[in-house]
Amino acid sequence: MSETRRFLLNGEWRKSSATFPVRFPFTGEVVAEVYKPDPNDLEDAIQVSQAGFIKMRKMPAHQRSSALRRLSDLMRDYSEEFIELLCIEGGKTRKVARVETARAIQTVFVASEEARRIEGEWVPLDWVADGENRIGIVKRFPIGPVFCIAPFNYPLNLACHKIAPALAAGNSVILKPASSTPLSALLLGKLALEAGIPPEAISIVPCSGSQAETIVKDDRIKMFSFTGSSEVGWRLKQVCGRKKYTLELGGNAAAIIHEDANLAYAAKRIASGGFLNAGQNCISVQRVLIQDQVYSKAVDLIVNEVNQLNVGDPRLEATDVGPMISEDAAIQTENWIKEAIVEGARLLTGGTRENSIIRPTLLVDVQADMKVCRQEVFAPVITIDRYGTFEQAIELANSTDYGLQGGIFTQNINRIMKAFEEIDVGGLMVNDVSTFRVDHMPYGGVKGSGIGREGPKYVIEEMTEPKLMIINLAGGL
Repeated sequence: MSETRRFLLNGEWRKSSATFPVRFPFTGEVVAEVYKPDPNDLEDAIQVSQAGFIKMRKMPAHQRSSALRRLSDLMRDYSEEFIELLCIEGGKTRKVARVETARAIQTVFVASEEARRIEGEWVPLDWVADGENRIGIVKRFPIGPVFCIAPFNYPLNLACHKIAPALAAGNSVILKPASSTPLSALLLGKLALEAGIPPEAISIVPCSGSQAETIVKDDRIKMFSFTGSSEVGWRLKQVCGRKKYTLELGGNAAAIIHEDANLAYAAKRIASGGFLNAGQNCISVQRVLIQDQVYSKAVDLIVNEVNQLNVGDPRLEATDVGPMISEDAAIQTENWIKEAIVEGARLLTGGTRENSIIRPTLLVDVQADMKVCRQEVFAPVITIDRYGTFEQAIELANSTDYGLQGGIFTQNINRIMKAFEEIDVGGLMVNDVSTFRVDHMPYGGVKGSGIGREGPKYVIEEMTEPKLMIINLAGGL
C-alpha cells in the first residue's frame, strides 16, 4: 500500500486527523488511504474558491483555453497511470478504463475549444418603435464558485465533465470525488496545477456526503453540479437555496426491438450496452422490449452474446465484466434478482454472485411493478419483456419514473419519428442502445433522471449567466 494520499486545496497538498480506505473491489484489499478534510478545510476551500473566481473571471479566453489544452496533453502523457488507478479504485476492466481515460482527455480538449466560443448576441430592438436608435447586446458571464460532486462509476471522465467546463467559463471549482474512487481525481488535480490553472481556482476535497451537503447549502457557492443517485440528487436540490444546479441522476433505460430490426446487431449491442462496466452505468440497458413476432429468435441471440462475455479479474485484458463497486452492492443486486424470481420472473442466464461479482443476468417473464423493472438496478442485470404493437412498446418504455436515454431498433422512419416524439427521454438512440454517448453531445434526462444537460458547450450555458446591455444612440453626442 502506498503512502496516505493528501487532498488538494489552494495549491497545497493537505493532510488531516482522519483518513478513509480505498479498496480494490475485486479482492476487497485496501490499496490506499486518503486524508479526509475537516470542517475548517472545507471553509478554507470555499473562501479560496472566491479568490479563485476573481482570478478566473479576469483570465482571457485564450489563456483559459490554453491551460485546458495543456491539461488534456498532460492527461494523455499520464494515460497509463489513470488506467491503473481506474482499475484498482473502481474495479473497472482495463478495456473500460482505457476508453474512459481517452474520453476524459477528449472532454477536456473539447472544453478548451468551447472556452473560445462563449459567444454573445445582438438583439434587434427596432422591431418596435420604442426600440429605434437602441442597440441590444447580450454577453454571458461566469457565475462564481461551482461545487461539483462526481460519482464512482466514471470517476475521471465525469469529473472532467464538471471541472473543465467550469474553468472554461471562467469559474472556480471545488470537486468532491466519490469516497470509493478519489485517486484518479487527485491525480487530475495535480495535473491541473501543472497545466497552469490558478491554485485558488481548483480544490479536490474527498469529503463525506453530509459535508458535501453543507457546501451545497452555502450561499457563497453559486452552483452545484451533481451526478449520482436520484435520491441524493433531489435531496440536494431541496436544500440548495437559490443557487443554480444541474442534476444527472439515475435511469433504467429501455431498448425496443421491433420485428424489422437487424436482430443480430441489436443482440450484440444489447450485450455490450447492458453489461459494460458491470452494468454500473446510468444509461445502461436495463429493460429490453421485443415485438412478439421476433421474440424467441431475439432472445436466443441475446443469450448467446451474453454467454460469450468473459467475467472475472478486471486487471486481465480479456475480461469484459468485472466486479461491482463493493460486495454490499453485489449482495443487494443478488437479493433483487431472487425477489424477482420469487415474484414470477424466470432466469435465463447468470444470476449468481461470487464476492463482488454478479454474473451477467437475463430475466424474462417479468412484470412492470418488479424492482428490477421500475427501479434502477445499476448492476449487470437485464430484464426482457414482449409487446404486440409499437404503441404498447412506447407505453412500456415510459412506464417508469426515469427518462435519461433510450434505444430503438427498427428500419421504419415513421416508427422512429413516433418514438422520438413520444418516448420521454433526454436522448433517443436509433438502431443503437441507450449506452451510446460521445462527450460533446448534450446529455441529460427528464422526469426522475435529472435537470440540465452536460457536454461542455451545454453545461457552460448552465455555468454562465446572460447579461443584457442596451445602448441608447440618441443619448450620445
